Amino acid sequence: MSQPPPVGQLAYVLHSRAYRENSALVDFITPQGRLRAVLRSARGKAGTMARPFVPLEVEFRGRGELKNVGRMEGSGVATWLEGEALFSGLYLNELLIRLLPAEDPHPSVFEHYAATLVALAEGRALEPLLRSFEWRLLDDLGYGFALDADVNGEPLASDGMYRLQVDAGLERVYLFQPGLFQGAELQAMSEADWSSPGALSAAKRLMRQALAVHLGGRPLVSRELFRKL
Repeated sequence: MSQPPPVGQLAYVLHSRAYRENSALVDFITPQGRLRAVLRSARGKAGTMARPFVPLEVEFRGRGELKNVGRMEGSGVATWLEGEALFSGLYLNELLIRLLPAEDPHPSVFEHYAATLVALAEGRALEPLLRSFEWRLLDDLGYGFALDADVNGEPLASDGMYRLQVDAGLERVYLFQPGLFQGAELQAMSEADWSSPGALSAAKRLMRQALAVHLGGRPLVSRELFRKL
């Protein structure tokens, strides 16, 4: 029985690098997860399209982990990022390459990624967008934890101090130590109230702690390039 022809799916390029003579090895994010594929004739028209932040429709061929790109064409208006927004977009791409398992469908991550690119291009405040994306990514991958309750299920006390137990959640502590979070800051984070004093800086510290264990101790290149991430 003949195989049905491959169906095009929405995709964005996360990263591309030269491969063999005229090809490129490209990491894509799609609703079906992160896919790696060989793009033939990468110096032609297809190669000019295989760049980050361009919405594409791509046919992937092959059953192994390394696919081949069949048809590839634009699917909407490319997102133009520059300056700090560009560095932020590259940071999102690196997070997805490092954290998303290959061929593990996460359609909500794809949708949130596409929406975040649009928001970055519109010039919206960077840090709330980045913190929201980090949190949604961790939660969708099964690494999330409650922001409004501690590890025992008790509501957070606004005057309490908490530390993150990455594999469990927020634990209340009664002796001061470095790296703690105030209950009021965490409550503001749970409500995305970024006008609350300290909420954004606390969210940045919390996400760094939560992400670190899943990044395996290897620094993110994009974060080194852009210190605000």
